[in-house]
Amino acid sequence: MRRPKLILFDLDGTLLDSAPDLAHCVNVMLGHFGHPPCPEEAVRTWVGNGTARLVGRALTGSLNGDPGAAAVAEALPVFMAAYAEHTLVDSVLYPGARECLAALADAGHALGCVTNKAARFTEPVLRQLGLLNAFGLVLSGDSLPEMKPHPAPLLHAAAHFGVPPADSLLVGDSVTDVQAARAAGFGIICMSYGYNHGRDIREAKPDAVLDSLAALPVLLAAAPLND
Repeated sequence: MRRPKLILFDLDGTLLDSAPDLAHCVNVMLGHFGHPPCPEEAVRTWVGNGTARLVGRALTGSLNGDPGAAAVAEALPVFMAAYAEHTLVDSVLYPGARECLAALADAGHALGCVTNKAARFTEPVLRQLGLLNAFGLVLSGDSLPEMKPHPAPLLHAAAHFGVPPADSLLVGDSVTDVQAARAAGFGIICMSYGYNHGRDIREAKPDAVLDSLAALPVLLAAAPLND
């Protein structure tokens, strides 16, 4: 792996452990419709493909479940209202996240955040965490017509920074991130601890898998420079 000029970060499951708050709001929604609650461990396997998919999975209790567009449309506002009031109550940054971003910025990398989280939550979350100014660009799941795993958000970010995809890296946690990076021509490093639908992220064959964000600046500092 060569040293990238641009590094994009996923948010949930990569920088932020948001599952506790998401699980709380899923259960508020389920209770509203008379459904029994589900455990946080299940919600962790459902995160990563946008809010509507999370709601649909929760309504069916299955990763591949589809309750129908009408059911999702009815339940989605309930979930969104709950999450608006319970966004950063129990969510926490993963260890080393702040230090990782600071070290990469000091090393001269351009930084962006590309997440499938809804825009109404992404920037407030980053602002409350004190990380909004760490990124030169923030793209949410509804910022563009397509979200990851479509390559469009990554390509949009590369164009924004004026960096070729071949000189760019995505840091994520799921097969969705791997697929987006491969389609866009980015490098891809995944964190081992994130939300990958209950499967080992190594099965998706990213370029590298790290157990800690603290290891990322060290790894990249040792990588050769692009010509």
